[in-house]
Amino acid sequence: MAGFQTHITVSSLLGFGLAWVGHEHYQLDWGTCAVGGALCSMGGMMPDLDSDSGIPARETLNFAAAIAPMLLFKRLHYIGIDVEHMILFGAPLYLLIRFGFGSIFRKFTVHRGMFHSIPALAISYLITYLLCDEGVTVARIFKASGMAIGFFSHLLLDEIWSVKFGATGPRLKSSFGTAIKFFGTQGGANSFCYATLILLGLTAFQESAIENAPITVQTMRSFHLQSRRSVPPPLSIPSSDPSDPQSITIGNEPALTPTTTPRRRPVYQARLRRFDTEQQ
Repeated sequence: MAGFQTHITVSSLLGFGLAWVGHEHYQLDWGTCAVGGALCSMGGMMPDLDSDSGIPARETLNFAAAIAPMLLFKRLHYIGIDVEHMILFGAPLYLLIRFGFGSIFRKFTVHRGMFHSIPALAISYLITYLLCDEGVTVARIFKASGMAIGFFSHLLLDEIWSVKFGATGPRLKSSFGTAIKFFGTQGGANSFCYATLILLGLTAFQESAIENAPITVQTMRSFHLQSRRSVPPPLSIPSSDPSDPQSITIGNEPALTPTTTPRRRPVYQARLRRFDTEQQ
């Protein structure tokens, strides 16, 4: 199995290369490229969250707890939350990930379990995608891809280190095939992993569908209400007398002008007028 320093070195080098590709080929700004490269370096540590030794798991968890609130800043700013409330939200989130999630994760996971797998890689991609930015953009996909590339580099190095080369040729260790896999040995862990993957996938798909929709139900409703509030007043044909101040002509034809609705006479006046007409 590759050591912690090896994973950090390889994923960091991949992060530098990814940042250069993003800037040169995708024309992304250096800030976005730097974040994508940093996430790639972080992805190289993520599978060690289920490590039996203390240092890799502790350092990885501390880094994840610190970076998650930072990734949420732009998303929270998009929905109108100011900086003070972001800080108040980020501090409890750090404590929740650092102590709450960390304790639960260490209790219910084993080293080289389902967290060393392809579904776990997809989960890390979707979590990063949902945390970063807003909308379906190249920058958002770039950052999530950085996490996935770093995660996959960890799995690949573990598989490479599972092959022992000696005088008699390469020999496979017992750990071979425990990193790049789709299913583990525990049915409960497999079910939980795939259920989480499906839930995150549906959430990302729903968010993408809303962003790509040309017009949403809420937009249609607001447009309908605005159209009801903007009903023009009744129009009538004005008199053709040029001396009439209410008459507005365009060329040779009079234009329509707004008028008020005539007052209705009471019913008894109408009946009285009809009676006088019949008497005459």
